[in-house]
Amino acid sequence: MEFIIAIISAIVLVATPILLAGLGELVVEKSGVLNLGVEGMMLIGAVTGFAVTSLSGNPYLGVLAAACTGAAASMIFGFLTLTLSANQVATGLALTIFGGGFSALAGKAFLGKTVPAFTQLFPTGLATDPIWKVIFGYSPIVYFSLAMCVATAWFLKRSRAGLILRAVGENDLSAHSIGYSVIGVRYAAVAFGGAMAGIAGSMFSLVLTPIWAEGLTAGRGWIALALVVFAAWKPYRLLVGAYIFGAVMTLEVHAKAAGGLFSALPSELWAALPYLATLIVLVIISMRRGSRSGAPACLGKPFIPTA
Repeated sequence: MEFIIAIISAIVLVATPILLAGLGELVVEKSGVLNLGVEGMMLIGAVTGFAVTSLSGNPYLGVLAAACTGAAASMIFGFLTLTLSANQVATGLALTIFGGGFSALAGKAFLGKTVPAFTQLFPTGLATDPIWKVIFGYSPIVYFSLAMCVATAWFLKRSRAGLILRAVGENDLSAHSIGYSVIGVRYAAVAFGGAMAGIAGSMFSLVLTPIWAEGLTAGRGWIALALVVFAAWKPYRLLVGAYIFGAVMTLEVHAKAAGGLFSALPSELWAALPYLATLIVLVIISMRRGSRSGAPACLGKPFIPTA
């Protein structure tokens, strides 16, 4: 039972940053913008959250700083693509490269340092209980990610603002013709996506590995991007997909403990499984007829008003 609970807890923790980054990118893409800079924004959020927490001793302040810097980084992307009509794919890749370089440079002063942990949201008796900790023993960021999944689904499906955002992503010219600010809506979506990516990055540096090292995200931003397609741009499917990939990622850690055939396979194979699974999922989706049926019609296309 303890082994099973340990696996479940590990899956939840590993899946959380992917879920957060994926939800942010889902909203961005629903507005018709394709931002491939998720990995870069996660790295920026990771180093900012760690630095602010290290200097202030307050991890909540670190998460807030990570969200703000992630949103600020996304505004660079927004200005280049939405205002200057730069290519979204090239700009997103440039943002990823920039984020990697920025985090490496800014993090040099914090190499090897640790940060204080989050306080428990629930009573210690529940959070440390051998059974109940599987529900009550997580970081506040985990519960925030679940709440944001519900909030995002409600926003896109039930709210007027969500309807406007979806309309902008499906037919920007029609939305513009009836008086909606297409660029304004997309800027707001891009900022939200950047903030969520920043919080996802802070999860790595403040919870998963609370000691600074370069490249903490290890390509998880690309998995989040693939999961948005895998989920057909639906929040609850994204939640399921994130936890499935979280389970795949924990195989490397628990394969040795399981023994048998699992321990006979090289650890490098287990480490590569999440990325192999991502490639397989994308190939299957691309081969399916109508696989883009859930994609916004204006995804990746610059907005050029006719009047």
